Amino acid sequence: MAMSDEDKARRVEGALISACAPDVAAAAEGWLARLAHERRLSPKTREAYARDLAQVLLILTEHLGARPDRAALAGLAPADIRAVLAARRGTGAAPRSLVRLLAAARSFARHLERDGLGPLAPLAAVRAPKVPKGLPKPVSVEAARALADPATRAGDIRAPWVLARDAAVIGLLYGAGLRISEALGLKAGQIPAGAGEGRLTVTGKGNKTRMVPLIAPVAAAISDYVRLCPFVLEADTPLFRGAKGGALSPRIVQLAVERMRGALGLPDSATPHALRHSFATHLLARGGDLRAIQELLGHASLSTTQIYTALDESALLRAYRAAHPRA
Repeated sequence: MAMSDEDKARRVEGALISACAPDVAAAAEGWLARLAHERRLSPKTREAYARDLAQVLLILTEHLGARPDRAALAGLAPADIRAVLAARRGTGAAPRSLVRLLAAARSFARHLERDGLGPLAPLAAVRAPKVPKGLPKPVSVEAARALADPATRAGDIRAPWVLARDAAVIGLLYGAGLRISEALGLKAGQIPAGAGEGRLTVTGKGNKTRMVPLIAPVAAAISDYVRLCPFVLEADTPLFRGAKGGALSPRIVQLAVERMRGALGLPDSATPHALRHSFATHLLARGGDLRAIQELLGHASLSTTQIYTALDESALLRAYRAAHPRA
């Protein structure tokens, strides 16, 4: 049986603790507990933070010649932090990965500072690498509908309940703007009864809940899946199941989308997450309010949602250049 996100996070966190010097291990345990309970980070985010901090400590071990203890961490200089980033860059790490690495180190340093270890000056003095800003790549309305339509996979040798399941998940990504982790994290008891329109309470990043509308086509797709599913869907168990009855893996959904985009002639950018981008982009193009879209997507900051306004302006500019005689 595949490990849950929580189990994966605990495994990586355990590896981090074992990589720490004895007097740093307790601080690392306290930091991980704070990430889980005070900051309410998801298991996947905690796993990423723990893995990044473990990499920092391993590189510092090579750089300093021994596993850094509290005294060594307190004595770090900006040059030591730059050496860590340079080492990761040398292994091919992208700027975004370096930014995340630095964020994990700063988070741990703030925790140590609360324990009276010392100031954050060395980490604060190092600039994070610039990450090139890229626009989301949504799919067209027609393509999004085709991906969510079970008829697209007519003739597929997979069981009807599997095709209905994939259609329901994809419908939630495009029809409700959910992240794939949010869709697969749903419990059977969270789904309104019947195939009509309703509302759905979703738990997103940081364990924050939000209400999203469940439009009739998506509700009907979920109802079809529930009717065909061969497993007992008790209220407190995962709604979407894998072939053996366990919680559905995100990779299975990704593979289903890969197969369909090949049949539909869509680019590699047509991924499950692109359907969430499409949800926001298509709402905005039809006059949707930006703050309402922010709430629907579960973005903590409006600036995160505003990237879709740039995307909409970009599309308008391309249309202008293609059609205007003096463009």
